Amino acid sequence: MRLSVEPAGRTEYGPGVVAELPGFVDSLGHGRVFVVTDRGLRATGIVERVEKILAAAGIEHAVHEDIGPNPSTAELDRGAAALRGFGDSVVLALGGGSALDAAKGISLLAGNPGASAADADRLWDASDGLPLIAVPTTAGTGAETNGFGVTEDVCARRKVYIGHTSVEPRIAVLDPELTLGLPARITAATGLDALVHGIESLASRGSTPFSAAYAAQAVGLVGRWLPVAYRDGGDLQARSELMLGAHLAGHALTLSGLGLVHGIGHALTAHTGTPHGVALAAVLEEVMAFSAPAAAAAYEATARALHVTPAAGWAGAAVLAVREISGAIGIKRPLRELGVTREDIPAIAAAAVADVVTKNAPRLPSEAEVAELLRSVY
Repeated sequence: MRLSVEPAGRTEYGPGVVAELPGFVDSLGHGRVFVVTDRGLRATGIVERVEKILAAAGIEHAVHEDIGPNPSTAELDRGAAALRGFGDSVVLALGGGSALDAAKGISLLAGNPGASAADADRLWDASDGLPLIAVPTTAGTGAETNGFGVTEDVCARRKVYIGHTSVEPRIAVLDPELTLGLPARITAATGLDALVHGIESLASRGSTPFSAAYAAQAVGLVGRWLPVAYRDGGDLQARSELMLGAHLAGHALTLSGLGLVHGIGHALTAHTGTPHGVALAAVLEEVMAFSAPAAAAAYEATARALHVTPAAGWAGAAVLAVREISGAIGIKRPLRELGVTREDIPAIAAAAVADVVTKNAPRLPSEAEVAELLRSVY
């Protein structure tokens, strides 16, 4: 086996570390900041806190708050136009995975005048985007660890991948204080996403010893601390451990890729607008059971990381442990409650099989097999 692993960007982790933002900006050789965040974050006080930190250091900045829960190609194009108007700067991605993903696309598009988000498939060889600092305010996506993001082509009802090595965050600022008091439903959805990142990274065709090390540690941290953070949003230790677990899961998926759970999740979200983590939870255990014949070692590692015993075999133990975690955070719902009709199932199955992440699954499914799986959770 030959492996090539490129070192990731700098990570700053700890309660209160967001106060050091001016120094991080200065280290990148800039004195201006373009903040990209979502429409609802200001209500939490986090945007104002960041603005005050930047203003106190005399750093000129602008805040772009036009990002929705599932950012569209149109939103990225609008953000890029605003960034071009603001001029050369550091892009500060502030928020959950949607804001971080959108910021990468906006940064890349701003560095390529004339390009649009609809050109995503042709932007991997584009000119460099502007340098980026990522400040996640949820513990789930791991979007701060890589240079790619997901956006939605609303007209085509499909997810589009946009990215470039130049927009991998130069610095990831992990401050668990920013996640204190996050609503339980958002804690559940983002945390479940992180758990799936770890499990799918272990099972994926692209798994390596490096990604597996990140993934196993991530599964252990998220599995233990997600239910605690869900029950008590003010538990700083739980928030800290969960944020670290999600970050490690992000490093794992960047190296290994994901699989069928995400393929189905992307298709469900594109068709119904279901929040990403909720879409994943709808099919997680069922996909694990489907994949088990080709993922025995991965699910043994999952079960061991979750500290469960193999009473029904390692794969069965892993599925049972995941089911218990989903139950503890109240996230799993049947497809009919997510707005799916039986008539939608063939199209969702086709989109899931066509999704690039599904090609990385340990057991490659047919459209008929995915449709049958979807009907089982309808």
